[in-house]
Amino acid sequence: MFNLLIERSNNTTFENIKSFTLYKTFFFVLLVTLISCKTDKKKQSHSTISQETPLQAGDVAYAKGFEIEKSGDLTIIKVSSPWPDADNGFTYALVPKNKMASITLDRDAYDAIVAVPVEKMVVTSTTHIPSLEALGVADRLVGFPNTALISSKETRKRIEEGMVKELGNNESINTEMVIDLSPEIVVGFGINNQNRAYETIKRSNIPVVYNGDWTEQSPLGKAEWIKFFAPFFELEEKAERLFSTIENNYNKTKKIVEHVEQRPTVLTGGLFKDVWHVSGGNSWMAQFLNDAKTDYLWADSDDTGGIALSLESVLAKASKADFWLNPSMLTSYNAMKEANRHYTQFDAFKNQRIYSNTIAQGETGGLLYYELAPNRPDLVLKDLIHIFHPELLPQHELFFFKPLE
Repeated sequence: MFNLLIERSNNTTFENIKSFTLYKTFFFVLLVTLISCKTDKKKQSHSTISQETPLQAGDVAYAKGFEIEKSGDLTIIKVSSPWPDADNGFTYALVPKNKMASITLDRDAYDAIVAVPVEKMVVTSTTHIPSLEALGVADRLVGFPNTALISSKETRKRIEEGMVKELGNNESINTEMVIDLSPEIVVGFGINNQNRAYETIKRSNIPVVYNGDWTEQSPLGKAEWIKFFAPFFELEEKAERLFSTIENNYNKTKKIVEHVEQRPTVLTGGLFKDVWHVSGGNSWMAQFLNDAKTDYLWADSDDTGGIALSLESVLAKASKADFWLNPSMLTSYNAMKEANRHYTQFDAFKNQRIYSNTIAQGETGGLLYYELAPNRPDLVLKDLIHIFHPELLPQHELFFFKPLE
């Protein structure tokens, strides 16, 4: 899917580019935006290695949560933001399999040492799937927790063929199955360092490497985590090319609205257990809205996640908003009216200018937006420009965001 969309976006010159599972996913999204967590792990520093070549920084321009350093055949990946407000990060050493005997490392200095290229991998977040597919290594994936959340047709086919095993839930991943699969690495997702299953896996001599792509706040910063995956398969150059294409597409799309003066006002979110969560002013969504030349009503807040508000305060501030994005998990105007009659007081409801990113789903109910959008911010931006400034991208077909029914 990822590569097909790359080709599609390049060839169109920027003009054509279940119930429990859904609510579990929504709760997760709220958790991601609100949680603040800590870790006890003492900070590790990388050791002196046997080579004389000094460590050289890799090319990571937008992402804030990881760094890559190279020294001869040795690659060091430092993940400084495995989850929000982590006290310390993790350091991983990647060594070519045919060089393992010739490189001397102090194992206590690294959280994991991985022999590359990796042939068998377990990942734990749907946001990891597009990177594997784009790099052409989707066939290395052998297990995933809660496979129903995966939307990609390519990976779904492998699941149906029994090539990707169901591992339960990430919070209580089936460690026996993981160990039986014998992956060379597990790419972990965590909201803190309390996942006991990961500790069990590590005691079985299977490296666990944390990926913190979800903590990034900038659109291109999230997408750049494809460079995190590349060294595990010795595909750094391919990742550079792929990201460069996305970066160029995104920046060219921004130029389409460069001279826009009329900015429509925008409201986000909806009620969940009587609390309305809107995107913070420094959040991922808010940055998209700024690049799409809108007047986001909470743009002046410093929050990088969500802001919890009362219905009354949102109504007072945004009743006249021109547009409304992502009203919880609701996908129709009738459903909104039934959920809360106060929704009908907003102009965006009256004028039917509400769009949702939860309508586009995979065949088993996985949400396409939460899987692919972090990797394809250029497509997200095109959707938003088409919604807010339709005259600038009249032929674009909405991909992630859909109008409510």
